[in-house]
Amino acid sequence: MTDRELENFYREHLEEDIVMCLSDRMNISLDEAMRLFYHSKLAEKINKGEYGIQYLDHSILTDYLEQEISSNMT
Repeated sequence: MTDRELENFYREHLEEDIVMCLSDRMNISLDEAMRLFYHSKLAEKINKGEYGIQYLDHSILTDYLEQEISSNMT
């Protein structure tokens, strides 16, 4: 497995973990959690690899995503 393939594999699992965690925390469907995640700034940052954010734990990133969602609701 190349470094790029490994990075993509890790990122896919990270995104999956974030979506599942968000769904559980907010008591929403996986579809809604995916919609919220993939339309977030966090998803963009993870995709770009900004500041190594993709290496943080999924629960910390879910905290960040919840804050982003909350701030968008106000």
